[in-house]
Parts: sequence; structure tokens; C-alpha cells
Amino acid sequence: MIAVLAALAITAVLAPAIITALGRRGFYLLALAPLGGLVWVVLNWPDDEHGVRTESFSWVPALQMNIDFRFDTLAAVMSVLVLGVGALVLCYCAEYFSEVRRRVAGFAAEMVAFAGAMFGLVISDNMLVLYIFWELTTVLSFLLVGFYAVRATSRRAATQALLVTTAGGLAMLVGIVMLGEKAGSYLLSDIVADPPVGWTVTVAIVLILIGALSKSAIFPFHFWLPGAMAAPTPVSAYLHAAAMVKAGIFLVARLAPGFSDLVSWDVLVVGLGCATMVLGGFRSLREYDLKLVLAFGTVSQLGFLMVLVGIGDEDVAMAAMAMLVAHALFKASLFMVVGIIDHSTGTRDLRKLARLGHSTPVLAGIAALAAASMAGLPLTLGFVGKETAFAEIWDTGALNEWQGPVVVLVLVLGSTLTVAYSLRFLWGAFGRKRKAEPSPAVARMHRPSAAFQAPAAILALAGVVSGPLAGLIGKRVEPYAETVPSYDEGIAHLSLWHGFNLALGFTAIAVVAGTALFLLVRELGRLGFVRPALGNADRIYDAVLRGADTISINLTRNTQRGSLPLTQGVIVITLVLLPTIVLFLGQRNRLEINGFESPVQFVIGGIMVAAAIAATVLRNRLAAVLVVGVTGYSCGVLFALHGAPDLALTQFLVETLTLVIFVLVLRKLPAEAENRHATGFKPLRALLGLAFGALLVVVGLFAAAARNTIPMSTEIPYAAYKYGNGSNAVNVLLVDIRAWDTLGEVSVLMVAATGVASMVFRHRRFGAAPRVADATRAGTPRPETEGEQLFGERTTWLRGSNFRDPRHRSMVLEATTRLLFPTMIVLSLYFFYAGHNAPGGGFAGGLTMGLALVLRYLAGGRYELGEALPIDAGRILGVGLGLSAGTAAASVLLGAPALSSATFEFTLPIFGDVKLVTALFFDLGVYLIVVGLVLDVLRSLGARLDEDSPRVRRDADQSEPEEVAAR
Repeated sequence: MIAVLAALAITAVLAPAIITALGRRGFYLLALAPLGGLVWVVLNWPDDEHGVRTESFSWVPALQMNIDFRFDTLAAVMSVLVLGVGALVLCYCAEYFSEVRRRVAGFAAEMVAFAGAMFGLVISDNMLVLYIFWELTTVLSFLLVGFYAVRATSRRAATQALLVTTAGGLAMLVGIVMLGEKAGSYLLSDIVADPPVGWTVTVAIVLILIGALSKSAIFPFHFWLPGAMAAPTPVSAYLHAAAMVKAGIFLVARLAPGFSDLVSWDVLVVGLGCATMVLGGFRSLREYDLKLVLAFGTVSQLGFLMVLVGIGDEDVAMAAMAMLVAHALFKASLFMVVGIIDHSTGTRDLRKLARLGHSTPVLAGIAALAAASMAGLPLTLGFVGKETAFAEIWDTGALNEWQGPVVVLVLVLGSTLTVAYSLRFLWGAFGRKRKAEPSPAVARMHRPSAAFQAPAAILALAGVVSGPLAGLIGKRVEPYAETVPSYDEGIAHLSLWHGFNLALGFTAIAVVAGTALFLLVRELGRLGFVRPALGNADRIYDAVLRGADTISINLTRNTQRGSLPLTQGVIVITLVLLPTIVLFLGQRNRLEINGFESPVQFVIGGIMVAAAIAATVLRNRLAAVLVVGVTGYSCGVLFALHGAPDLALTQFLVETLTLVIFVLVLRKLPAEAENRHATGFKPLRALLGLAFGALLVVVGLFAAAARNTIPMSTEIPYAAYKYGNGSNAVNVLLVDIRAWDTLGEVSVLMVAATGVASMVFRHRRFGAAPRVADATRAGTPRPETEGEQLFGERTTWLRGSNFRDPRHRSMVLEATTRLLFPTMIVLSLYFFYAGHNAPGGGFAGGLTMGLALVLRYLAGGRYELGEALPIDAGRILGVGLGLSAGTAAASVLLGAPALSSATFEFTLPIFGDVKLVTALFFDLGVYLIVVGLVLDVLRSLGARLDEDSPRVRRDADQSEPEEVAAR
């Protein structure tokens, strides 16, 4: 299974290059990947010889996020559809695209990637992994539906499909977490074998079903599928007939053995499935676009399939498997036929097509075979599936005595509509339309090639040939049906002929009534109201979006007024009230308060309180920032006194860097706030500040008092040394035990740095800091100091400082920087390498390196920053994140949990015995991210603002006096 997934992934990566090199013929080469996967599926079919195949890889065992794959009968059936139809659709693409553009090369990659994502979805046993593949299909569907991005209809359809299926997917994710936590396992096989019970399980199943219903376009989520017909026909033939829309059907089939007895299940799956079958069939009789006729027909058939897989009876499950295969065969074939018609005639409007069957008899024959299976006519696999469904649902024990007959009658009504729109499709595409001559579109058409018609022909013939072979197919799918509850002795066997019985009578009624309905529609033009009786789903969707926009605008208007004090006040009030209410409602019978342990704590606490009060009354911005820094440094001292030198070191470095960033911003602002901005002493603000501080103290005290077992911190040093091979527990926590948290935090840092720099640069985001060579090429004048004018050129300590304003230069600072910078670099590297066993680490080392860059910038200016590190900050950030994420991926590929550490010990001639832990590479990524972050901040808030300042001054000097006064 992993080999098939890997082959599809590699093919998807290489697809653009293959299509670019070979043109549209490259699609045939790409088809070999899913074709090879299909061969593997057939050779490893889970029967008595091979059994159920499982593969598992450890990823995040603590969160039960292992990569578990399971290849059973249901997965095998879906894999045949995904890979087999996928290979034929890729061959179809070779003839469908007349020319290869850059977008077509990307389209090929997306199609192969979608095949891989769907294969991964159907073989996933872990629900969390299944959800990942589920959302991959959503994203790829968005890209494929929006292929014609220049068309507003394509953009709307892609966005609509994305919003609907993603919303359902988010609901499903919540349900997955609830179900997995309740069951104690996220494996579908474990959950279905021993289903949990309780109201939380019912809620979880309902949420999961919402995701499945939205994916399979079941009412009320049905409207996105007809809209998605804006996609190229290969997408419709694959995603919307054989693959993606079957994902919801597949998930319901997976869960049916364990949860089909729930009342909510019957309402959502069986009830909405019946409504969808009738609604989709009715709507298909109102459309003139052949593709929309098939689209609403697909909605109808998906409702039929949802009923069959959701009833929860092993006999009905046999019919479900037959219809699942039959639907993929005939609907993919018919979509391909529509694509050929559109490609050859330039239209899909059945009113503009007349006597096409005379011009393309082979294509008409292909469509007739596929439509016969769709209508459920004898000798086809569709007939076998419907016959079995009618016979078994009528008296199934899964429904009560009146529900079974009612469901059958609804399905007969839906089948009648199916026969009607099948005949309407054939008549609309190939009929004579009472015209003696072909319509203009048919008269000027070009005949499709045999290669163009071959994929559709193969699928149509397969739907007919499979009818007589129904018994053989039934034996292949019986193992899945046997997992579904049984309500009688034995299991229903698929067969082309069961004799004259009630089911055959229902089929005859559907065929006769459907034919009569078609004749009526042909005379009327189309069936239905001028305006839909139940409303227009697209308009309801638009109204929902407009409502969401209105609510968002009103909410933003009332909460985001552009006032920073108001925004901060709302946030602080929420932070104060919410924990206070929760604390009041909870248990408060345990509280233990310890006072100061030493006079030093009292002194440091007093300093912090005094600094905090001073920050609220000082008018000078820089002074206020400095006293705020005092509180941070004091906190670092407390860390050091309590035996946490690593935390103290990090606190000191972060506080210093924060002060520098504040200074970089404040130097562009007035020293004090203007009188019109002064707010004075505000009692409400003081009250909020006191309340928030008191809340933190109270919550901390109650949290500490709530502990009723030995704290985990006592075991951390031992665990750090045993499992992380390091003596520094803090660093081991960051790069090994809780490395996922660190990876998320550094990702947030990158996003923040990118956002700040993007706002400052506005136009050109990336690039290294300017260097002296850049200034020389640009002809930037080098200012001279008075000493140089009198005594000639003096010693240059820093090259970049030669281009600074002499008033801002300090020879003492430049000379000191020249001496300290190498020392700080060495110290930075020491912190990085020693951090696993001593205070330091990648974060501390990166901060030290960042402070060294800050020193170079402050002493030498923006050109000196380029001399210190002439590398684009974005590249440093990217390499750092790649190293950190790559360490996680490497562990998984080696069969170990993600971000788990391995130790290598070796001896070097000079250094002696060396022990190397792979977490060092993750820490190196953190180191580079911090360095890149600091460099990005210095480039944006430092060098960029320095570059803009002279330009602003020049513009002011050249302006009129009134403009200068205004500035």
C-alpha cells in the first residue's frame, strides 16, 4: 500500500515535467501509475488466500496519530474504482486537451495527486489520517474545479464546493475526536468491532455524517455538485462520478456495521438519501445542458447509494456494492460521452443537437449501453443492483414493518425518474428531434477519434459484461457484507436472474412509468415549475453568505472601531470574566498559600511592582519601555534563584531583544505623547490592570493547589536523560519530548515576522540587507566627519559606518563592536552545541546571534547589517523550518515516532568521545529561525525605516513651506 501511495505521489511531482516534455501524450505515461496500483489491488485482493492486509507506521503515538492502513474488501472495491477509472480518465485527457499549456501540466499533477489522496483515504484505518486525506481531496477538488480560473463561473463553483465540503469536514473532525476519545481508539476497525455507546457517541456520529453527506452531495448539500460542472469534463468523469463523491458513501459504509441502529442514523442517512434521490431525479428533467442532466442524475444516484449502504443489512449491503461499482462505470462513461460531444460540436445544449446519432453511431452505442445500466435495464450490472435492493429492502429486519415498504416505494419513484432522465439524455444528445437534417452544431462537427471514445467504451462495456458476471462479483464483495448485521439466515447472492418476483415487478413499473414520463417531458419541453417550488439552493447559499458577511461587518463595526484602548479593554475584560466565572462554578475547597521564602524575593517583587507603577505614569515613551524591561529582567532573576538558569538566560536574551525592537520603533516617534493623545489617569484602566494581575495570581494558586498526585516535573530530568539523551531538561523538552509544540511556535514566529516585514516593505518583500558594495554602485555619498576633514582618513572599524551620518557615529561603540562581535558569535555557537546538556540551546543561541547582529546594526547602520550577514532573511527562515520539519519526517521514514531522537557515539582524534543526538538538527532549525526572525526585524523596522527617512526629509525640503508645516 505504501508503495502504491509513493508511486502516485512521485508521479504527481513529475507530472508537469512529463506533460511539458511529451505534450498531451504524456497523459498515457501518467496513467501507468494508477494502472500499476490497480494491478497490485487485483493481485492482493483480500480473500481467503491473502486476508486483510494492514500496515502501520509510528507517527505520534501519544496522540494516537499513527499511520495505520487497512486493505479489506470495501477498500479493495473503492480502490478498483479510484485507480481503474483514474487510469482511463488520464487516457481520456490525452485526447480531450487539444493543446498543452502550462495550466494543463499542473492539471495533470493535480489529477494524479487526487488519485493518490483518494487511495490513501480508502485504505486509512486511523480516522485522523483519513481526515488528512479527506481534506486533501477537498483542496485538490477546489483546484481542479477552478481549472478555468479566468471564468467567474469556475471561480464561484470551486469556492462553493470548497466552502460546503470544508464546513462538513470541520464538523466531521469534531465528531472524529469525540468518537475516538470515547472509544479509546481512533482505528475504524476497533471502533466498528466494539462500538461505544452514549449520547456523546450519537452526537459524534451525527457530526461525522454531516461531513459524509456534504462530500457526497446529499440534500441539503446537493447544490455544489451541479455547480461543479464548470470543471473540465475529465474532472466530472472522475471526481464527480467515480471518486470524490463516493468518499461520503464509503465512510457511511465503513460505519454502518457498528452504528446503523441509531435513530439519528436512519433519519440522516436513509431519510435524506430517499429525498435526495427523488429531488435529483426531478431536477434532471428540467435541465437542457447534458452535463447538468447527468449532474442532477448523479445527485439522485448518490442518494440511492446512501440509502443502500446506510440501512445496515448484509443483504442490502450486497446490493449497495453492486450499485457502487455500476454507478462508477456508467456515470463516468456518460460524462466522457458528454465531453466528446462538447469537444466535437462545441455545445452541450440538447436543443442544439439533432441527428447526432446518425453522425456518430459508435458514440451513440456507447451512451446507450451506459444509460441502460443507469436505468437498470436487464443484462446490466445496474439491473442486478436494483433488483437485489428492491427484493431485500421490502422485508429487511433493519427497518420496522412499515419503513421497508415505504423506502422501496420511494426508490421505485426515484428509479422511474432515473429511467426518464436516461431516455431524455439519449434523446437529447442523439435523437432526430423530428428534423430532416442535422442541426448546425452537428453539421459542422468533427468526428471524434477512436482513442477519444475508447475509455468511455471500456467503462460502458464493463457495465454490461458485469451483469452476467454478477455472481463472481458477489463472491468478491461478500466479505464486506458479512460484517454488516444479518437479519435472516444466509446472505443474498448477486445474480442476473432471480425469477418472476416482486422486485422484477417494481423494475417493470419503473421502466414503463419512466418511459411514459419521458414522453410527457418531451412534449412539454421540460418537467417542473418556472420557479422551483422548494426554492433555489444556489440562492439560499448566496443568502447564507450574505448573512455571514452582514454579521461579520456588524460585529467588526461594534468591536473593531480602530481604538487600541477599546480593543485591548475588550480582550482584558474577556480574560478576566471568563476564568473568574469558571473558577466560581468549580470546586474551590483546596487552597494553600505560601509566602516569601527569602528576603531577596520580597526585594525583587517590590522592584517589579515599582517598575509596573512607573510605567503607567511616565510620559516619556523610552523611559516607560525601560521600566517595563525592568520587570522582565527581575523575572529572569527569580528564575535563576529558583534553579532554572536556562529559563533565566532565555528571559534575559528575550527581554534585551524586545527592548531593542521597541527602541527601533520608538526612534521614529516623538519622545512623548502629544497632548491631544494624552489620556491621563483612567480609573477603569487601572481597575482592569489590577483585576487581571489578581486573576493570574489567584488562578495560579488554585491550579497549584489542585494537584493531587506527585508532580510530573520530578520525573522530567530522568525522562530527559533516558529518552532524550540530554541533561538539560528544558532543552530536551523543547526539541524532543514536546517538539511538536516548538515546531508550532516557531511557525507562528515565522508568520509574525513575515507579516511585519510585508507591511513595512509593501512592494518587495524579500532580499538581503543592503551592503557597502550596493551603496558604492548606487553612488551614495560618503559623509565625512570634521576630524577627517582636518586630519585625513581615519581607521575604519566597521565598513558600513562610513555611510552613516557623522552625528550618529560612536568610535567607542564601533571599536567595541569589532571586538565583541566574534566573541558573541562563539558564545552563540557554544549555547547551541552545549544546550542539550547545559544552559542554552537553539533558541538561546539564536537570540545571542541575533543580539550580535543588533550590535552590528546599532554601531554601523543598515549597510553594516548587510556586511554582517549578507543573506536573505526569508531563506534563513525557510532553511530553518525545513530542518525542523525534515527532522520530523526523517523519523517517520525511519519507522520511529515523529521528532524522536536517535543517538550516535563516535571518537574523534582531537575531541575524543563524541555523542551526537539527532535532536541537534531540529535545534539547528530553531536556531536559524530565530536568527532569520531577528534579521527580518532589523531589515524591516531598522534598515528599511532608515532608508525611508532621508527620502522623506528630501521630499520635505523640496516641498512648499505650507507642506513642510503640515508634515
